Amino acid sequence: MSNTEADDLPLYASAKKVYPQKVDGLYRRIKWGVLLVTLGIYYFLPFVRWDRGPNLPNQAVLVDLVNRRFYFFPIEVWPQEVYYFTGLLVIAAMVLFLMNAIAGRIWCGYLCPQTVWTDLYLAVERLVEGDRRERIRLDERKMDIDKFARKYLKHFIWLMIAWWTGGAWVLYFADAPTLVRDLAFGEAPAAAYIWIGILTFTTYALAGFMRDQVCTYMCPWPRIQAALTDDEAYNVTYRYDRGEPRMSVKAAARARAAEQAAGDCVDCKQCVAVCPTGIDIRHGAQLECIQCSLCMDACNTVMTKIGRPHGLIGWDTDFNVKARIAKQPTKPFHPIRARTLIYFALIVIVGGGMVYQLATRSTAGISALHDRTPQFVVKSDGSIHNAYTIRLSNKRPDTRPFALTVEGPTGAQLEVVNVAPTSDWRPIVNVDPDSTREVRVLITVPKSSLTEKSVPVTIKASDLFAGEVVIAKDHFFGPG
Repeated sequence: MSNTEADDLPLYASAKKVYPQKVDGLYRRIKWGVLLVTLGIYYFLPFVRWDRGPNLPNQAVLVDLVNRRFYFFPIEVWPQEVYYFTGLLVIAAMVLFLMNAIAGRIWCGYLCPQTVWTDLYLAVERLVEGDRRERIRLDERKMDIDKFARKYLKHFIWLMIAWWTGGAWVLYFADAPTLVRDLAFGEAPAAAYIWIGILTFTTYALAGFMRDQVCTYMCPWPRIQAALTDDEAYNVTYRYDRGEPRMSVKAAARARAAEQAAGDCVDCKQCVAVCPTGIDIRHGAQLECIQCSLCMDACNTVMTKIGRPHGLIGWDTDFNVKARIAKQPTKPFHPIRARTLIYFALIVIVGGGMVYQLATRSTAGISALHDRTPQFVVKSDGSIHNAYTIRLSNKRPDTRPFALTVEGPTGAQLEVVNVAPTSDWRPIVNVDPDSTREVRVLITVPKSSLTEKSVPVTIKASDLFAGEVVIAKDHFFGPG
């Protein structure tokens, strides 16, 4: 192409609508199974109940923004435990990298929300308007009553799916049955209606209209994964050595009778017809390919009809593709290699750390903040006292009494402002369920016990019922 011809090309080309054809086969059934499971979880999980006892919500999965809690079945996460979400993001990234290292863009073809909802929208479109040829003819027809009715019904169902998608999302942020009732009677918060509207619009637009354009132009993953893959990853591949040269069944029979080269590909283009992004897999690896494997189902169906073996389009590595073209020996697929072991190890390490942290975490907490002005006060009897602000946290759904004690210099005594001491100098501080409480603490030490300007001091809070003990370490200051 000359520079003049290149300069004449438009900077923008309108997207061509893709009309994927219906196909049956192993991978199509797998995709249906994934769709049913993932959408079933998404739409109905907010209604699953989980008994956590009194004073706590019984929704299994709940993001409680009002009380700043996240609940996932028996797990309760507080705002200060945001590192759990960081760990989940790291694990999610490593799982995505691992999937890419083993089977390329298998996430895009089976598990990506854009793919799942687009599959659902395509199923509705086929149900209302017919398969590929019927849809093409319908779009080419002038508007009439039949076309208007079909289009109206399709878009109505699409909008209902999009509306329920947005509605299901907000149910994760409030008690689902209660919010459903409030939404139905117009009593829900305005934010709920706004977010339902936003998600309804985005689902309807992305799955109904933009479809493959999202995967090709909006999603960064196709570009990122190219830097993460290698020649050992499985990918959906057209086997050139077996398929070329392409010719019809009759022409191939004549060529073989004359002992001439003839490939198994009959150029039926069924692989193109079923592709949700409209590409030709026979052109090799392409940015638009989401590796859904539907072209494999279509090709295998054709191979069965013409009496040729399956696998003209199949899962293979780039190494083997190049080896076959060069007529060199291929090698078996190795899912266990350095790259995948590193990703798996990172998943295990981060996941194991999170599990350990969850298993050993405390349901109580304590922190101490020493008064800076003044650092210490010398009393009339010569003893010295320091003041601290103590914050106690109770992560359980019932009120908990904590006994406060101090360890450090000999003869140290602890008292809590506005809390009566007990006979053994252990003031009792009650902390309400799922809350924190700040108290002023005074620690007094005889002058004879303070041999240095600063000595370590430990403040303990002991749950009188559960026996759980938490500590805060600080320093006690004196004149030296």
